[in-house]
Amino acid sequence: MPLATLDTTSALIVIDLQKGIVAADTAHPTNEIVSRSVQLARAFRERGLPVVLVNVTGGAPGRTDATRPKLSLPDDWADLIPALEQQPTDLLITKQRQGAFIGTSLDHDLRQRGVTQVFLTGIATSSGVESTARSAYELGYNVVLIADAMTDRSAEAHAHSVEKIFPRLSEVDTTASVLQRLQEEMPLR
Repeated sequence: MPLATLDTTSALIVIDLQKGIVAADTAHPTNEIVSRSVQLARAFRERGLPVVLVNVTGGAPGRTDATRPKLSLPDDWADLIPALEQQPTDLLITKQRQGAFIGTSLDHDLRQRGVTQVFLTGIATSSGVESTARSAYELGYNVVLIADAMTDRSAEAHAHSVEKIFPRLSEVDTTASVLQRLQEEMPLR
């Protein structure tokens, strides 16, 4: 896997690391996904780079073949997990779709900050992460997907996204590699 190129103004986007989603069964241990996302968020913040924390509170209204369960969700289901250490400088994006760009201010917020590149982590690889990556790519951002900082309910869906879809939308990298690049190329602020 080649190392991702690092733009001067990059942002980290953390998808759906919220109480109701990290509690679900996933292909990879969520504690590892959370830990890597937290490390990345700290490194981005230390360099004065934007961190975007995304949560989901609803779904798109269109019909699908998949049955949508009618659940009564706990009041804190959409709350970001405390481990993310949300800071006042972080952008909080609450979405009603799979992707974080559609129907939100995310594109505007990133462009106001001069962001040209986005790094993505989170849950679920084939849904919220992939959908956000597709939009970012189509909007002209340089996209880096951090494969070991995301997971899915299905190992097969995760692997398909990482191996087949992501190389057409982005650079794919690892947490350790991104942290090393940040340390070598971006001064602390």
